[in-house]
Amino acid sequence: MNDNNDFFKGPKDPLNTNNEELFNDPQDSHVPVYTPVYYPEKLKHNKKRKKKTSFFTIIIASLISAIIGGVVGAYIAPMYIFDKYPYIHDAPEKVEIITKNSEMNVASAVAQKAMPSVVGITTVSIQRDFLFGARRAQGLGTGVIVDSRGFILTNAHVIDNGEAEEVKVLLNDGETIDAEILWNDGSLDLAVIKIDAANLSVADLGESDDLVVGETAIAIGNPLGLTFERTVTAGIISGLNRSVPVSEYESIDGLIQTDASINPGNSGGPLLNEKGEVIGINTAKIQSGEGLGFAIPINTAKPIVDEFIEKGEFKKVYLGIRPYDVKQVEASYGDIPNVDNGVFIWRVYEDSSAYRAGIATGDVLVSLGGVEIISVQQLLKELYKYRPGDETTVEVVREGERKKLKIKFESKTY
Repeated sequence: MNDNNDFFKGPKDPLNTNNEELFNDPQDSHVPVYTPVYYPEKLKHNKKRKKKTSFFTIIIASLISAIIGGVVGAYIAPMYIFDKYPYIHDAPEKVEIITKNSEMNVASAVAQKAMPSVVGITTVSIQRDFLFGARRAQGLGTGVIVDSRGFILTNAHVIDNGEAEEVKVLLNDGETIDAEILWNDGSLDLAVIKIDAANLSVADLGESDDLVVGETAIAIGNPLGLTFERTVTAGIISGLNRSVPVSEYESIDGLIQTDASINPGNSGGPLLNEKGEVIGINTAKIQSGEGLGFAIPINTAKPIVDEFIEKGEFKKVYLGIRPYDVKQVEASYGDIPNVDNGVFIWRVYEDSSAYRAGIATGDVLVSLGGVEIISVQQLLKELYKYRPGDETTVEVVREGERKKLKIKFESKTY
């Protein structure tokens, strides 16, 4: 590490191979001292009066000297000192802006392709509090058309987790249509709403499982209100499989992190790749930092969207338990033997899939279909992989011992 006193030293001579100071002390022994020598005998023979140089001649000489000095300084000196203009030749490579222009062209093309499938969503909800009682609260978000018959994918929190009394959709052509809430899940922060329309522009859904950090990411939404509707921001995929806590014991897992600007109102809007395909649904931003936005991978929503498109409804498998994270239970009641992570079964409902499989109150569910379960959030996401009638194996820890049970899923219609 350089000494702090270096900040007070003079600049270094870039051509001084000994790296000596450019400004030496006048008393420095390195500075040679010359003593003038006079020759009187020669001075006696030079008594002729010198001709005065005219002012005009001085001006001309100065101009010529300046021109010559400029040429030497600008062309000849760099040629020998800097090995024939290395900075001039290298400049185009170091100031390359092709990538920047390319990104801008990609963003423009993606926006033109995706914009017709992006909608604005406005809501009215009834909120109650101790001071003001019941009051009407307005909300704003974004959505993506996933089927030409009017199915729209958005965030659950955009529609107040299904509690919104009024939901309206603003289409790209300016038309506003009332919407119906078909399904929502706050644990995934996803929802599907529908408008009575046909022949709508539909977004292309991409593959979020194939994402690589550093890829181009483009977000479209309505940040801070409809005044800035359909704002386009561009960035990259900054990270994958991120977790964002939403409460002391809950978090949203498996998120895509991006530095494309995501602000309130962007929620529910698409995160797109350079092909204009939806790779995520924008959901959250870390308020304490810049360029920290998050999106739900589109592959999480695909099974839900596909079933709505195919059947017009979605049937979620019903396990029939009241679960809690093991960490949450241990914080209140102490450690559970032979268990590090998992889902504690607080209650099993009668005539449910779990009840028929033999799962009991007090069990800790640690595996489903061979996949290790570490939290309630992960269990809920795994359940979306199954359909009513599917069978698999569930593993629980009961009184310190592991047991494998077979389970057949039943449906819960939305």
